[in-house]
Amino acid sequence: MAAIDTVTPRQLAGRVWLFPGDPDPYAVRPTVAVVANERGSVIVDAGQSPAHAREIQAGLRAAGLPDPRWLVYTHHHWDHVWGACAWPGVEIVGHEAGVAPLRAEAARPWSHRYLREQVRENPRLGHSFRARALAMDSWDGFTVLPPARTFTDDLTLPTGVVVRHVGGRHAPDSSVVLVPDSGVLLLGDCWYPPPAHLRTPEDGPDLAMARGLLTDDVEWYVSAHDEPVRLAEARAALAG
Repeated sequence: MAAIDTVTPRQLAGRVWLFPGDPDPYAVRPTVAVVANERGSVIVDAGQSPAHAREIQAGLRAAGLPDPRWLVYTHHHWDHVWGACAWPGVEIVGHEAGVAPLRAEAARPWSHRYLREQVRENPRLGHSFRARALAMDSWDGFTVLPPARTFTDDLTLPTGVVVRHVGGRHAPDSSVVLVPDSGVLLLGDCWYPPPAHLRTPEDGPDLAMARGLLTDDVEWYVSAHDEPVRLAEARAALAG
């Protein structure tokens, strides 16, 4: 299998560019999207670490894409927000339900030692916390940042990007990001099952939610841990 280039953005459609996620599930490194705009781009999710964020920044410069002015969280889980402290000068946007859990995360004494202690206390955290340990090369200057601008139902940014709350079992603050002029809907993890340490044998993907997000006005659907799919492919996959 050919290696996937995760540090060079590829244009999906219109002004939407993607930094593909790592296909290795143990890496827990999601896709990060950039909606280019000369007034300031919108970056969707922060990267799963400051190091990941810095790779994305280098990729943006190499591609000649405008610097981000807004950073949208699709939800509060670590792999979507831990890179935020490496994005100076951006306004962080997220659903109001993500504020409290992110403040709680910000208060925790993050370190490799703390990660090991937590896994010993609750082995079900192993997958997530080992991935965090691998992602973090240094804790210097690291902090978890709640959104500076929140919304309840939906929010339209000056660049025409629409952020819409959908909730769901994966995270109560899950939101999708619509780029109408490019026909792209960025889904984050909204239709996925709950995180592994909270999942029960009965939990599965929320296919009803996924079907409800399909519309003739959108051609591309981008989940954070899967390859983008076109509308016809998504409809065929969700038929039944």
